[in-house]
Amino acid sequence: MSLKSQETIAANQKKVTFDVDRATFDAAVEKVYRKEVKRITVPGFRKGHAPRRMIEKMYGSGVFYEDAVNEIIPSAWESVFDEIEGTVVSRPEFDVETIDENGVTLTATFFVKPAVEIADYLGIPVERPIVKVTEEEIDEEIKRVQNRNSRMIEITDRPAQNEDLVNIDFEGFVDGTPFDGGKADGHQLKLGSGQFIPGFEDQVIGHSIGDEFDVNVTFPADYHEASLAGKEAVFKCKLNGIKFNELPEVDDEFARDVSEFDTLAEYREDIKKNLTEDHKKRADNAMDEKLIDALISKLEADIPECMFEAETENEVRDYDNRLRMNGLDLKTYFQYTGLDLDGLRKQMRPGAERQVKTRLALERIAEKEELAVTDEEIDAEYARLAEQFGMDTERIHEAVDKDSVAADLKVKKAIELVREKAAVTEVEDKAEETEAAQENADAE
Repeated sequence: MSLKSQETIAANQKKVTFDVDRATFDAAVEKVYRKEVKRITVPGFRKGHAPRRMIEKMYGSGVFYEDAVNEIIPSAWESVFDEIEGTVVSRPEFDVETIDENGVTLTATFFVKPAVEIADYLGIPVERPIVKVTEEEIDEEIKRVQNRNSRMIEITDRPAQNEDLVNIDFEGFVDGTPFDGGKADGHQLKLGSGQFIPGFEDQVIGHSIGDEFDVNVTFPADYHEASLAGKEAVFKCKLNGIKFNELPEVDDEFARDVSEFDTLAEYREDIKKNLTEDHKKRADNAMDEKLIDALISKLEADIPECMFEAETENEVRDYDNRLRMNGLDLKTYFQYTGLDLDGLRKQMRPGAERQVKTRLALERIAEKEELAVTDEEIDAEYARLAEQFGMDTERIHEAVDKDSVAADLKVKKAIELVREKAAVTEVEDKAEETEAAQENADAE
């Protein structure tokens, strides 16, 4: 097997021609014959026992050629792959040019990674948001911990109040007539949650266990059930029970119960430190997103469509894997969302394009800056991957080749260099704006 020629036939599209010797091809034909003969009937021979020459005489000398070519293509392509100039980025399309006494001549057409240029990537001006931790944020975090450590208690000695969880029976009437979906027994309702029609929950407040009472409301004009929209209704209700989510007192004892600290002041200081670190990470990610936007705008490359399509498929597969980790799959997801595979691809496409352009830009920067990685860095990355995926290091070595690991590390070094050399201006920002930038980065 040998490479005869390679040529560029269009932008980033190449065509190579390569030979397979006759002996290799004949062996493939014989292999196909032995597999297919079991299904071929030739008069005068038992099924599956007809000689190859008789089958070829009956059906033509090339009866097994197509399958034989498909048999040899993988090994033939592998044998010439390393001689190809450029990085193949698409599935090749194979054609048979000739089959004769010398063997088979094949062609493969495919796309290669485009030539890339980028300039002015060092010293990019960028703003880095600085978000200060507020006392309100610390209070919100303590409130979340309070809720996690709360206990539900039965209330028997007072009327229902806002924030109570009540158990009620109710039946709704419009113009004195019950309507579908307006009746329930033993319904649990958090007062103040806004779960029911506006005004309903307010009229439950103040009633005691065992009370039977009417709740008068008007359905919203845009209510989802058109027959009830804008209508006045009466709900006949009975209050069966009241529960209250009792929160622990926020004091030194609370701090000792929920943390490793002895005092509330120490606990609050630790929360502040953790929130500060979280804000810093979010600010760094927000800045990185702006730097990547700048790099993409400076990128000069004629990128083949197949690269965007391949990355989109990768994004879809990754999303499917994440769903499966949560007990779902794409089929179920489509049922819930009304999307289909093409719709999901359309959603994933912008992020895929961004990922391809980012990778090309950073690879070119790594090349121009002659960034290198050491064996120690590669070993450390293998160890990190093994820990991340809960696998033995040997299995990670088998699953991910060394060149791929080295390439990924160079890309990481490239973005670190861009970040290090950026002209950073720190600006005060609101936490929600930084969080929005983080959510955009996560989505991509």
